[in-house]
Amino acid sequence: MKEFMLLFRQSQSDVMNYHATAEEMQANQKKWGDWVGSIESRGKLASNGPALAPIGKVLKPGGEIIDGPFVEVKEMLWNSITIKADSLEEAVSIAKDCPALNVDGSVEVRPVFS
Repeated sequence: MKEFMLLFRQSQSDVMNYHATAEEMQANQKKWGDWVGSIESRGKLASNGPALAPIGKVLKPGGEIIDGPFVEVKEMLWNSITIKADSLEEAVSIAKDCPALNVDGSVEVRPVFS
């Protein structure tokens, strides 16, 4: 079985302007917990990556340092998990139920070199 990293992206403005009630946050966390739990229950979860803050620095060649992750693009990478699947197609199938897709986010599915 191979490993695939699922990278979760969201528009920069959506992340920076997210203001949810406690109930909405709890419901969102439940959706994520249920989805990741379903992957884990099938023996397909390899690693649950940490959530990333929407701030940071990007280092460029020549010593250039710019503010914020992905300041030059409209989407921000904010979390990832690593799953086990027999093929890229199976990994994509698992990713299709990701809650990020319900809020205009995206999921990038990439094989992990081992």
